[in-house]
Amino acid sequence: QVQLVESGGGLVQPGGSLRLSCAASGSISLYVLAWYRQGPGKERELVASIFNSGHTNYMDSVKGRFTISRDDAKNTVYLQMNSLKPEDTAVYYCNARAVFGFKMNDYWGQGTQVTVSS
Repeated sequence: QVQLVESGGGLVQPGGSLRLSCAASGSISLYVLAWYRQGPGKERELVASIFNSGHTNYMDSVKGRFTISRDDAKNTVYLQMNSLKPEDTAVYYCNARAVFGFKMNDYWGQGTQVTVSS
């Protein structure tokens, strides 16, 4: 069992930056790591993902503004968010997923609130 704990959320003005961190209680080097978000009245959506190869994917609306990275030595995944917009306001969740044989491990953090407002 791996526990994920997010941090780094908060209130920021439009155009500002935040860096989210997600610390895992165990090794996540074999996992695909991702950040999801859920805005008010919206469904949860995939923001960015990073494979253990380092390959990354981003949703179109954050490309060029957000950067996902991982430090497997620290069991941590990050989301650097720049040029934030009010529509980025959401609860951001960290996810770690991997398949071992016939078993899929799928872990979620508790979420951290990001509010972009003047």
